[in-house]
Amino acid sequence: MNALLRPVRDILMAGLDLLLPPRCPACRAIVRADGQFCAGCWADLRFIGAPQCSRCGTPFAHDLGDGAQCGACLLKAPRYTAARAAMAYDGAARTVLLGFKHGDRQHLSRLMAPHLARVGAEWLGADALLVPVPLHRWRLWSRGFNQAALLARAVARRTRTPLAVDALLRVRRTVLSRGLGRRQRALNVRAAFRVRDRALVAGRRIVLIDDVLTTGATADACARALLRSGAASVHVLTWARVVRDA
Repeated sequence: MNALLRPVRDILMAGLDLLLPPRCPACRAIVRADGQFCAGCWADLRFIGAPQCSRCGTPFAHDLGDGAQCGACLLKAPRYTAARAAMAYDGAARTVLLGFKHGDRQHLSRLMAPHLARVGAEWLGADALLVPVPLHRWRLWSRGFNQAALLARAVARRTRTPLAVDALLRVRRTVLSRGLGRRQRALNVRAAFRVRDRALVAGRRIVLIDDVLTTGATADACARALLRSGAASVHVLTWARVVRDA
């Protein structure tokens, strides 16, 4: 039966592609398949890999050796164990994220998840627990979805890593962090998060999922709450991160 239906399905898919052709997730140019970037936008992506700060994942211009950390982490070590981002927050990566977060293009989580799974491969698996950074209930109500939770679900499906969507609660409403400095961001999220059930995270290796890492203040505040509730470690995975001189 499947062999008989396959030609019909192929004809229907071809017709759908004519009506709604696949488009680049960044610039919306027509591409050959869903989830593909056009050549220009693909070249515009700045993937992050070694060499980088072993703690926060800031990329280095030169290899400084195993375990090297950036100046900010040496000055004040973050509470999380380590953080990794798939790419720098600029160009096409920024466009995709803004479309996902503010343009109601929730399907982009399926495009982004493989990149998070790639950079976090050594942390993911059956013995880890995925936890998304939560939104305050009023912001969740106004936006309609939590982008970090959508990413976490997509990563969980791809890697078969256990997921606890509501393990963390944002118990205090915070102001938008756009335009705030490092110290202001840290004060903004202080005591903003609480673990819903200590038994969910106690003794677990937590992989915290968010869309973008800027100063790391939110990730640090979440890690603080998780570690105080008995988590064994907290690793942070994001689609992108703001890149500054290390």
